Amino acid sequence: MTLVENSHAKEWRRQSVIKRLERPTRPDRARSLGYKAKQGFVMARIRIKKGGRRKPSVRKGRKPRSLGVFFNPKQSKQANAERRTVRVFPNLEVLNSYYVGEDGKYKYYEVILVDKSHPVIKNDKGINWILNQRRRAFRGLTSASRKGRGLHR
Repeated sequence: MTLVENSHAKEWRRQSVIKRLERPTRPDRARSLGYKAKQGFVMARIRIKKGGRRKPSVRKGRKPRSLGVFFNPKQSKQANAERRTVRVFPNLEVLNSYYVGEDGKYKYYEVILVDKSHPVIKNDKGINWILNQRRRAFRGLTSASRKGRGLHR
């Protein structure tokens, strides 16, 4: 994995955690995952803290050997990023997401979102299958979530 150029990382760190974008940072990757430069498609960049997740410590009545401080979540940081993004854009559906870089503290992902109620999306035969989908990120149907479920080829 490559580190983001310092100029980008500084700029992205100052921005909000979830930032809506005009166009993808990596257009080739976005297009390979289903993005099209047309109305109804929305891009968002999200940053996620790096490192493992900490268990809340229990104070009393446990054996010390079972008090592990860190644990591995079943879903990846990328799947987590998709779920957080959907909470900010509740009227949109996650199509896919991809890695755009990292710095010392954060990982950055770009999430491709689709507006199901947009007429352009409804009339496009290539993407209108998403009209029947609901809350894909929370049900483990996106690419990153499927990987966490062990369904990747």
